[in-house]
Amino acid sequence: MEDKRIVFQKERQSKMLEMPVPKLVFQMAVPTIISMLVMSLYNMADTYFVSSLGTAATGAVGINLSLMSFIQMAGTALAMGANSYIARLLGEKRNAEASSVLSIAFFTSVAIGVVMLILGLIFIEPLVIFMGARDEVVRYAMDYALYILLAAPFMMGVFVLNQCLRAEGSAMLSMLGVLFGTVLNLVLDPLLITGVGLGVAGAAIATAISKFTSFVILVIPYLRSKTMIPLSIRNFKPSHSIIAELTKMGFPTLARTALTTIANIVTNNIASMFSVSALAAISVVNKIMIFVSSAVLGFAQGYQPVAGFNWGAKRYDRVKKSFWFSAWVSVISVTAVAIVAAIIAPWLMQVFTESDAEMIEIGVVAIRTQCLAMPSVAWVIIVNMTYAGLGKAAGAAVLSMLRQGLFFIPMTILLPRLYGVYGLASVQGAADMLTLLVSLPLSITILREINRKKKEQTIVT
Repeated sequence: MEDKRIVFQKERQSKMLEMPVPKLVFQMAVPTIISMLVMSLYNMADTYFVSSLGTAATGAVGINLSLMSFIQMAGTALAMGANSYIARLLGEKRNAEASSVLSIAFFTSVAIGVVMLILGLIFIEPLVIFMGARDEVVRYAMDYALYILLAAPFMMGVFVLNQCLRAEGSAMLSMLGVLFGTVLNLVLDPLLITGVGLGVAGAAIATAISKFTSFVILVIPYLRSKTMIPLSIRNFKPSHSIIAELTKMGFPTLARTALTTIANIVTNNIASMFSVSALAAISVVNKIMIFVSSAVLGFAQGYQPVAGFNWGAKRYDRVKKSFWFSAWVSVISVTAVAIVAAIIAPWLMQVFTESDAEMIEIGVVAIRTQCLAMPSVAWVIIVNMTYAGLGKAAGAAVLSMLRQGLFFIPMTILLPRLYGVYGLASVQGAADMLTLLVSLPLSITILREINRKKKEQTIVT
């Protein structure tokens, strides 16, 4: 078993350090892109099937997006912190420490998921009301939240296993786990929602089953020694250095998801004050725009371990190449997708409702304003992933907090006061453009450091 793992270690280290950068980034990114696209497709399909139950049911799914974000807060923070740290440790050939990081992140995430499950079930009704549910939406939101909470420990584990497999270059294994669970979800949605007649609860049950399935599939490679590093409770050996690094590198993601959750709650509450149609429109647009941006986010998540691994191995030339290659591909591709999405925005909204003209009109404005800002989003995501991948927590934290927090939340309060519901629909696009302005000096800073390291290395050799 140990010999098998050593073979995997050598093969993956050679791939991460010797394969041509464009080929490596694509090889790492394509499975992630597929996973992200299928997951976002599921999010839209979930909303589509629920939309047949009415506008209130559609709004309830949007309300629970905040609950999903809340569960992600700790899970993705540990996952992204572990991803960054493990990639750099493996680049430095410190495999034993990498195994400890994996085990600490995994078992901690599952434990936190159990705590969330218990507290969420106790306070489920005030929870959905706090997230923005009103009147008839409350009952639907509670039905959905129940099963999402039951799946919380497995969702947390999936976040960590998914990112740690990517960190060591096993993007295909990572994709298979997420992909199989998501496809299962797509199959179960219509069966449980309309076939069995479970309604909104059926959508949540399908999600819970799919998360458990993904959890099982992602843990199997570790149990069968198909990974560079082992997962074991015996490697759960917290140290000050590991905890400090996980905290430092996980904080940007924690800040981003926390602010995203707050932003969703604020948006849902304001939208609910306008109308149920406004709440449903914002919910649908969020799902559509996640699909539009999922490819670039998946590409960036494939790029991050490439940058981190080569940074740890002091291959600064490859870090620079991977940055510029990823930036150009991301900006150009997302621009093309955004143009198409903006053109067909009315049709996209009509997929989810044909009779609610208010919902369609608000949704079209929201889609088009966000599409205008999508090229800037692509650039910011790549810069953010660069800071995270290289272990630069401060820059990653700043970029993480700007888009969904420091700019988004004030815009959410200001624009609806000035322009009503259409101001609310324009909030995300405005926040994205402001984030680009702040990201430019941070982009220059990180590129100068990469160039300086590369130049110093050239002088030494």
